[in-house]
Amino acid sequence: MTLEATYRDYLRALNDRRLDDLVRFVHDELTYNDTVLTRGQYADMIAADIAAIPDLYFDARILVVDGDRVACRLLFACTPQREFLGFVPHGRRLTFAEHVFYEFTDGRIAAVTSMIDRFAIQSQLQAAY
Repeated sequence: MTLEATYRDYLRALNDRRLDDLVRFVHDELTYNDTVLTRGQYADMIAADIAAIPDLYFDARILVVDGDRVACRLLFACTPQREFLGFVPHGRRLTFAEHVFYEFTDGRIAAVTSMIDRFAIQSQLQAAY
């Protein structure tokens, strides 16, 4: 299986809420934005995002694979129900992007660097008031 296919399967698992399947895609320990996490902590972080944003859907718009690295622009169009990333939702749909870079070792994620467009979120929340 190619790394691109593996990554797309990973996104399907997230979108289908099959967080137990992360064992197939994520090492027991990984680095997330320079913080060491266990796979369980990583799954808990994703689960918390899903709890705050029940309609969260990971929509890969740009995907580049180079060796053992994946770069992806994810687009989110969702309606947060609870606070997330320090933002209080207003009950309306938001659209924002995440640029995320993955390093794979032995076919599983070993490191993640994530950059979320917080300015887009803040702008949309402020425009509602």
